[in-house]
Amino acid sequence: MTALLEVRSVAVRFGGVMALSGVNLDVQEGTITGLIGPNGAGKTTLFNVICGIRQPTSGVILFDDKEINRIPTQKRSSLGIGRTFQRLELFTTLSVFDNVLVAAELAGVDNPHEVAKEQLLLLGLSNLASTIAGELPTGSARLLEVARALAGHPRLLLLDEPASGLDDAETQQLAQLLRRLKSLSITVLLVEHDMSLIMSVCDQIHVLNLGSVIASGTTDQIQHNPDVIDAYLGAAR
Repeated sequence: MTALLEVRSVAVRFGGVMALSGVNLDVQEGTITGLIGPNGAGKTTLFNVICGIRQPTSGVILFDDKEINRIPTQKRSSLGIGRTFQRLELFTTLSVFDNVLVAAELAGVDNPHEVAKEQLLLLGLSNLASTIAGELPTGSARLLEVARALAGHPRLLLLDEPASGLDDAETQQLAQLLRRLKSLSITVLLVEHDMSLIMSVCDQIHVLNLGSVIASGTTDQIQHNPDVIDAYLGAAR
């Protein structure tokens, strides 16, 4: 299996604080990969480095075997990297449809109106197309964030806590969506604290703690890793 994303010896320093320290991990193409760890472990910082929002202090990011360290954020999007944010970043005064349309237009895709319709259909949001985004319940707003990220036709989709604020039924719907994205050959890197979701959908998991990867493996390997249990799973259960 081919690694679509490779993170090699990535470090990020904020003043005297090392937010990431020599991080190495791969995301295999066509998989759902989990990135877990306690709050402050460096997960969102790593997302920001992958997307180009923040430059690493040292280390290399490879996407499809090409170094992308010096490629700006917008260009990385055009290469096939999409993401959602931990905090909702919707255009709250625009309709659901227009939120996705703007994303499709900014991505420069062909037929942005059709792309917006397709993504709303995929996410089950077609019936809310004319609703103002700021009036959506949390579950629908999270799905709209995903629809906007998908409007650029990414090969790699970074999801930052997409189950935050969802109830059990909505989380199950999210799990079904993630499996659907995998069937469409979209590679997913998922940051999430809901361990039932992580364990039910992920092919591979990387565990961050204090800015370093302390374990990588299958769901079974991670669940039984004593270092992971001590650092995170014991508290997360």
